[in-house]
Amino acid sequence: MPQPLAKANSQPRWLFPFVVSFVALLCVLPLARLVAAGVSTFFSGRALDLLLEPAVWSAAVNTLSTSFFGMIAAVVIGGLFALSLTLADVRGKWLMSFLFMLPTMIPPQVQALAWVGMSGPSSPLLKALGIAPPMGSPQPLYSVGGIALLYGVQHAPLVYLSLRAGLLALPRDGIEAAKLAGASPLRVLRDIILPLSLPGIVAGAAIAFVSGVGNFGIPAILGIPAQIYTLPTLIYSRLASFGGSTFGDIAVLSAMIGLMAVAGLRVQERALRGKDYRVIGLSGAAATFRLGRWRPLLEALLWILLFVMLIAPFAALVSASLVPAYGIVLTLKTASFSAYEEILFRQNVTQTAFANSLFLASTTAFGLLVIGVLAGYTLTRGGSRWTGLLSAMIEIPYALPGIVISVAFVLLFAAPLPLLGVTIYGTIWIILAAYFASFLAVGLKPVVSALRQLDPALEEAARLSGASFYRRLFDIIVPLIAPAAGASVILVFLISCNELTVSALLWSAGTQTLGVAIYNLDDSGSYDLASALSVLVVLMVVVLMLLLELVAARLPKGVVPWRN
Repeated sequence: MPQPLAKANSQPRWLFPFVVSFVALLCVLPLARLVAAGVSTFFSGRALDLLLEPAVWSAAVNTLSTSFFGMIAAVVIGGLFALSLTLADVRGKWLMSFLFMLPTMIPPQVQALAWVGMSGPSSPLLKALGIAPPMGSPQPLYSVGGIALLYGVQHAPLVYLSLRAGLLALPRDGIEAAKLAGASPLRVLRDIILPLSLPGIVAGAAIAFVSGVGNFGIPAILGIPAQIYTLPTLIYSRLASFGGSTFGDIAVLSAMIGLMAVAGLRVQERALRGKDYRVIGLSGAAATFRLGRWRPLLEALLWILLFVMLIAPFAALVSASLVPAYGIVLTLKTASFSAYEEILFRQNVTQTAFANSLFLASTTAFGLLVIGVLAGYTLTRGGSRWTGLLSAMIEIPYALPGIVISVAFVLLFAAPLPLLGVTIYGTIWIILAAYFASFLAVGLKPVVSALRQLDPALEEAARLSGASFYRRLFDIIVPLIAPAAGASVILVFLISCNELTVSALLWSAGTQTLGVAIYNLDDSGSYDLASALSVLVVLMVVVLMLLLELVAARLPKGVVPWRN
């Protein structure tokens, strides 16, 4: 029996309502519940009392200051690498780009642990090298400046990606004409490249600021020990000390985070308003500046930055995992793999965390692959005027800080579900639902890119020949978008397997993830176990990134971010 098709296009009639229902349930309904809780708290008068608390004002100031100064650091570092690896004739661009992208792929709590192990008087690496500060010296990273510095390192690749996209779109003929006219590279950079690249710089700065506002892992590791709270860590502490007004309080605090994020994006729009950055000319491959005798100096600077940002912290993480206790000097006699044996074979908590993270990551990756193919087909082949709104509904949860999403799911699912009388709060299923909402946009991007590159004539010919929607889907569409679908699975698995911000408020006994386990181990004083688990997570991230690299040549442009 032929299946019913929509008149305007070749989609089955059930497809658009199905995708809309899924997005509404997991992306819209939780945020609507969060807004309702915030409004209720506001009219009850509790919101005013909360906003007058000194702790809330202190957390708000810390959130803004760390995010702002972290943004500045990210723009400087990311801008330098974007200009150097895109425009200059430096050697080893692929390796530099691959290594530079690692900090944003590594969980923020792992990044913070690595930097803590690289600095301070108890650092096993510094003790082994004989350059550790005297005992009793303060840990310099336990400060607002330390949090901002790691924000800059963590989010610099985001600025790099944003600025690099703009640099690749610059008109090569205009730059070459300026060089032929005798303009020096600095003059070309100042008068042509930087002004035309301003949208990429501003967009990267806005993304870095918003990412800092919602970051939980770094201020949790560096701020809580020094009693420095940001809004995400304040929400975590309020939920841990549960009270009668907790849900209303965290709804208001989440609204503050959301407003800060929206304000950052609005500043981006205002900075570019009324200006025209359209260019005319050949683009798509960046003009290259030959640096001559300055090339070795620039390459040395880039490698030094990579050493400080990535290699030295990872070496500190490895050294901390090999000593029996934090602060002991690493030597051939003290080196031991007991921490790895403990987390892999003896600790039930870490074994459970591995199992939970692998289950959540794989289920999220493959589940969103199915939803992503259907949603992508709807967005690219659908003729409905509501597809723009549907796309925005999918993007909003990913654009919001993860802590806001987790609070929304806590509020929505804390009570038993209507009609069913069951609750998923405190189970692994609430984390899975939050992952589906948070990472749908990530899994959708490669699929949509691949679908837009397909010629609709292939599918139309099959449809006119009598092929059903399912036949066209499995025989034509899926095989052609298979590389992009594989990239989607790896990207979602990579992000969700190491996630902390969303699951930090949703986990309970037996449902902890790898990110939660690392944070809890460090919080309980087991720095060696936390470091060993972090080393394994970093190695897993590198392996997954290399798998993406293997299929990168068959993927749509822009799916693999470190590819030149």
